[in-house]
Amino acid sequence: MRLRSFEYLVACGVLALGVGALAARAEESSPTPLAIGSPAPMADMKMKSVDGKTVSIADVQGKKGTLVVFTCNACPWAKAWETRIVEIGNAAAKQGVGMIAINSNDPDVQGEDGYDTMKKRAKDRGIQYPYVVDATSELARAFGATRTPEAFLFDAKGKLVYHGTIDDNAREPEKVQSRYLKDAVTAVAAGKSPSVAETKAFGCSIKFRSKS
Repeated sequence: MRLRSFEYLVACGVLALGVGALAARAEESSPTPLAIGSPAPMADMKMKSVDGKTVSIADVQGKKGTLVVFTCNACPWAKAWETRIVEIGNAAAKQGVGMIAINSNDPDVQGEDGYDTMKKRAKDRGIQYPYVVDATSELARAFGATRTPEAFLFDAKGKLVYHGTIDDNAREPEKVQSRYLKDAVTAVAAGKSPSVAETKAFGCSIKFRSKS
């Protein structure tokens, strides 16, 4: 897969986050991502949503499937794909697919990833699904997620059927040729397996909170 916006967004990411911060918060030893066919780990873990309520992955499970997207507020990649993620997520419920967006980043690394900004972002973008805080980053670790954004789609039986990126052009949505996540959600809603089960997740590294 060729992601045409790679060089542009890497440059933006360096400018936005700073080379020093990226180096200082290098990823933990890269966890192994959840394997296709696996159930969602820690599905009953309650997390604070932007509406003040607590919600878990199990709470949002849809009859046709469940979409989990690890994302954040500060990452240029997450910002570039944000409108498309919201469109897919808001439409998912109408297709019988539950949706939850999860911010596992440590706001002490980047203040923009704090809860207040999450609330404002959800309101400004018209997010209709839970946008929650993974307060220990343990859920991201359990999923083996390392990027923002990174999508995990489960079918009606609770098995992972798609993992990876959103589409093939973060910077120029009008030039997208492969809508990996949208097509996968459409397939799951129809009771089918996605034609593409896994792609490489492009984005900023998750800024994991320190283990206590």
